[in-house]
Amino acid sequence: QVQLVESGGGLVQPGGSLRLSCAASGSIFNPYAMGWYRQAPGKGRELVARMTNDGRTNYADSVKGRFFISRDNAKNTVSLQMQSLKPEDTAVYYCNVSPNFWGQGTQVTVSS
Repeated sequence: QVQLVESGGGLVQPGGSLRLSCAASGSIFNPYAMGWYRQAPGKGRELVARMTNDGRTNYADSVKGRFFISRDNAKNTVSLQMQSLKPEDTAVYYCNVSPNFWGQGTQVTVSS
């Protein structure tokens, strides 16, 4: 049994910042990949950022240079620092841990 607990979503003005965090617990040890996906209303779920346990990262083109992912392998946590947020970043953000575990989602709304 693996549980993912997310925190850090909310409402922020355009240009603002938010930090999302996800803690994995249960029967999991140093998962290969930890990351974040998002799903905006009426759209499919898309990769935002992911990091492997050897430090390699992938980012969606739309967030490169604005979002930064980090993880703590010892604690099984992954975080997403989001800067210069835009209205189009509004979505439900989901933590994902390999092989296929998902968090419950946290809402991020960027609006003035």
